[in-house]
Amino acid sequence: MIEVKNLSKSFKVAERNGGIGSAVKSLFNPKYKRVQALQDISFNISPGEIVGYIGPNGAGKSTTIKIISGILVPDSGTCNILGYTPWKDRIHHVKNIGVVFGQRSQLWWDVPVIDSFNLLKDIYSITEDNYKNNLELLTDTLELSTLLYTPVRQLSLGQRMRCEIAASLLHDPKILFLDEPTIGLDAVSKIAVRNFIKTINKEKKITVILTTHDMNDIEALAERIILIGKGKILLDGSLSDLKNRFNNNKTLTVDFQESNQAIDIPGTSVLSRSKESALLCVDLEKIKVSEVIGRLSEKFDINDVSVNHRPIEEIIVELYKEYEI
Repeated sequence: MIEVKNLSKSFKVAERNGGIGSAVKSLFNPKYKRVQALQDISFNISPGEIVGYIGPNGAGKSTTIKIISGILVPDSGTCNILGYTPWKDRIHHVKNIGVVFGQRSQLWWDVPVIDSFNLLKDIYSITEDNYKNNLELLTDTLELSTLLYTPVRQLSLGQRMRCEIAASLLHDPKILFLDEPTIGLDAVSKIAVRNFIKTINKEKKITVILTTHDMNDIEALAERIILIGKGKILLDGSLSDLKNRFNNNKTLTVDFQESNQAIDIPGTSVLSRSKESALLCVDLEKIKVSEVIGRLSEKFDINDVSVNHRPIEEIIVELYKEYEI
């Protein structure tokens, strides 16, 4: 469905020192440098996949999305999406994609949401029946009924993002590009957006490419991740494989009857401790969790035990350190 091969993109950026003198000099003798945003990146994405496209700020994520959505033209490389080259066949290509940029709006600021939807209907030449069916479905699942006749500027961020996602799906796209779709949202809105993305992926088989710094979004939605850093693809694989690779530690929370006995078990470190509980980090290469629990039960009258995997944020940080990005 999506075939990206050897894409490269660079930008010419002006540079100068601070101060009025440097500003005047730059008017007559401007200096520039080339910044390589993408370097020979390649990947394939199959129909119905949800892919997390991750990396630190400046890694090239948004540049990639803009190229494969047809906004930017690369310096070199090829991209085939459903038989079209995005920057050459834009009119045909945009009918197959929906795009949501978390920090930019496709809705008209001063008019009611429904007016923006009606205009998008005409732009995409959506038939009346399809428009009514899609509008009804999106209004119900995203709970937009009370928002349709409100000007966009009067919506909260969470309300606007739900409307943005609806707008991107009115024309039945086969691919959805989501760039920071939950940025600034509260917990309730984030969960609602995640659930909706999972639903449309399952029911309509929409392919989703998700770029975000919120690793909980990635963990909740993505089956596969592509890591980009310094304009290069560094890793492409399943999220479960990544977890298994880095999950050599687990955290163990133990609640027990009040006790001041010390906890000194080889292969573990105490992260926090009170008279009635302890939080331990267990190195699985040195000791099993069951053995740690057994040793604790010899010392303490245990009330409750919980074992947790390493948080996804920590795993991603380890990944960034490994690739020095």
